[in-house]
Amino acid sequence: MEKIKCPLNYTMNLIGTKWKPLILFHLLDGGLRSGVLQKQISGISNKMFTQTVRELEKDGLIIRKVYPVVPPKVEYKLSKRGASLENILRSLDKWGLNDINN
Repeated sequence: MEKIKCPLNYTMNLIGTKWKPLILFHLLDGGLRSGVLQKQISGISNKMFTQTVRELEKDGLIIRKVYPVVPPKVEYKLSKRGASLENILRSLDKWGLNDINN
C-alpha cells in the first residue's frame, strides 16, 4: 500500500465530490430510506445517486441495509467512520449559512 503523503488529499479523495458531502450531511441525524435521502438532495440523478452511495459504502462511510420485503426497502446510515466527519460537515454547513447571510 502506498504511504499517504497528504492527509487532506486523502480526505478529499473520500468526500470531495459534489454529492458525497451532501449525502453524508443528510445522514447525520439518522438513517434514511433510499428514496427519502435522494429527494433531500436537489438535482441528483438516479444514476449519480446510486454511484455515489456505492462509493461511500465501498469506502466504509455509510452502511446500506436491504430489507427482505416487496417492494424492496433500502436504508442508508452513517458508519462509525462516516459519523466521525460530523464536525467537518456541520462546520461547512455553518460556514455556508454565514456566507449566504452576509
